[in-house]
Amino acid sequence: MKFNRLNIIIFIGLLAIVGVLFMQLLTLSQAYAFEKKEFSEKIHFALQDVVAKIHKDNKTEVPVTSQIKKITDDYYIVNVDDVFEASVLEYYLKTEFQKVKLNIDYEYAIYDCSSDEMMYGKYVSSSDKKAPRCEKCFTKKEGLVYYFAIRFPQLKYNYITSLQQYWIYTGVLVLVLVIYVYSVLLLIKQKKYTELQTDFINNMTHEFKTPISSILIASNYAKSQEEITKNPKLSKYVQIIIEQSNKLNQHIEKILHIAKSDSHMLELEKTRFNMFDVISLAKETILLKYGKEISIEIQSDRTEYPIVADEFHFSNVVYNILDNAIKYNDSTPKILIVITENQKEAKLEFIDNGIGIETPELNAIFDKFYRISSAKRNEVGGFGLGLFYVKKICTLHRWKINVKNNPDNGITVTISIPK
Repeated sequence: MKFNRLNIIIFIGLLAIVGVLFMQLLTLSQAYAFEKKEFSEKIHFALQDVVAKIHKDNKTEVPVTSQIKKITDDYYIVNVDDVFEASVLEYYLKTEFQKVKLNIDYEYAIYDCSSDEMMYGKYVSSSDKKAPRCEKCFTKKEGLVYYFAIRFPQLKYNYITSLQQYWIYTGVLVLVLVIYVYSVLLLIKQKKYTELQTDFINNMTHEFKTPISSILIASNYAKSQEEITKNPKLSKYVQIIIEQSNKLNQHIEKILHIAKSDSHMLELEKTRFNMFDVISLAKETILLKYGKEISIEIQSDRTEYPIVADEFHFSNVVYNILDNAIKYNDSTPKILIVITENQKEAKLEFIDNGIGIETPELNAIFDKFYRISSAKRNEVGGFGLGLFYVKKICTLHRWKINVKNNPDNGITVTISIPK
């Protein structure tokens, strides 16, 4: 895969999202560590105050050394080193935890020297939910007599819930990353299919154009031969071959233009030219193409309308619109081309007397391969690419194009060209 502009944009976008996600995960990790430390400090201070109050009740001095030993994040041993009652301990635990705003579940056990075992105290819940007791979770500590153990079974869950907003942001970023990667994979796959399609169309049209050119050369040579000119039937057959070959050649050229525009190979070569002259030339070309009586009138205040655009593609746009107006017509085609101008833009209106278009189909006629659902559709040849090409060229020039039905019959195609 070539390292083109699209790949660079994709890579930068992916790098940016991964970078933001990494920063978010780093922030989440730091926030988790901070939350863990804050909970630990609150527990330590609350238990320290509990020990101090028990000694105050007993009118004894608090030991200088730390009485609180952290076994794990959720399990603490507190050496009171003085007598205390279970009911007093429970009251002080509730009071001190509320004081430091530590609203979490806990359970405690007190060492009983008569049985030499930890005597389970109580499970204190911060909610009304009934929590499971874990009496076997408490183990005795050798060398201590007046002490209790306290456990916080929901501590890790509290860490996570307290960081809820961080988890939400991280989840959103992960979701964005997954969607972005999935979209990139789809884009690369679509790009590959588009390249294959373009290569196929280019190869196909090339293979078609070579034999068609040979057919046209041979047909034009045969047309001028004496044997053909003297035989009306043969002359008619040769003329049909020439006409159909020219028509097929036009279709191939149209497919090539569409393939180039889809693959971004189409580059506009903008020059300054007189729009009126190009429209007049397109009019003469279309009149030469059709042998029947056709009326095409150009209505304008003057014959000088200079614009900056791609002259070749502008000529094709005018030709395609006129060609459609003639093909989708059940009577003598009459087309009025109105050129108007104001300070902001020039307007081109192509007003015909054709069969018109059903209102629901008006917005779809510029779609690729779309052909209107009428009886005329089967009579008129083509791939439904003419108006798609017209819209594409207008879009590349940043012109506006719209179509509407006329009050009586036919349609009006309007192109607005900003100055």
